[in-house]
Amino acid sequence: MGILDKHKFLEKNATALLVGSLLVVSVGGIVEIAPLFYLENTIEDVEGMRPYSPLELAGREVYIREGCYVCHSQMIRPMRDEVERYGHYSLAAESMYDHPFQWGSKRTGPDLARVGGRYSDEWHVDHLRDPQSVVPESIMPKYGFLEDKLLDGKYIGDLLKTHKMVGVPYTEEMLENAQADFMAQADPDSDYDDMLERYPGAQVRNFDGKPGVSETDALIAYLQMLGTLVDFSTFTPDPTR
Repeated sequence: MGILDKHKFLEKNATALLVGSLLVVSVGGIVEIAPLFYLENTIEDVEGMRPYSPLELAGREVYIREGCYVCHSQMIRPMRDEVERYGHYSLAAESMYDHPFQWGSKRTGPDLARVGGRYSDEWHVDHLRDPQSVVPESIMPKYGFLEDKLLDGKYIGDLLKTHKMVGVPYTEEMLENAQADFMAQADPDSDYDDMLERYPGAQVRNFDGKPGVSETDALIAYLQMLGTLVDFSTFTPDPTR
């Protein structure tokens, strides 16, 4: 009863309740935040992760500009129903080069964290042109106009430099060859070997099947790499992270 009587004091005294609440929140905050000052890295190093290639990064910019994140999340939670539907739960390392991250909080459409390789390029082209032609119940608007917007990669180097400023480890070689790599990834007839050395696992092809590099090419290049960089058949999570 003595403890309950003291609790009544807090309930009846607004000032004491406020002080007690601040004390509890402060202690909880210190316990959560203080260890972060002693850890060199809070993100587990995962083999296969790399910065986005210039074409993938340009596609990501289109993805953000068109508000795709409003209806599609990019984070699979470690729950059975999500893992069975979308694949392995998302790792922090998979979004370590995202500025801003695309986790999302609403799924009008499915999660896209593992969409890479799930559908063909032709499917994506049809889906962007007329979503209802491949998913009749979809309420997604048409994005066929992206095919008519051609890109030359003139400023892609500046975009890479901007991301380097916030911590993405683009090298000087990557910055110098940004425009060339941008064009090479969308042209299977180009000399793209050096680009693949800089961006292992990058997919090289004419994504929309049309001449030139369009915003559709860039967007599909981005979508087709999502979730493909980590080999989950050999991945073993670090229990200390």
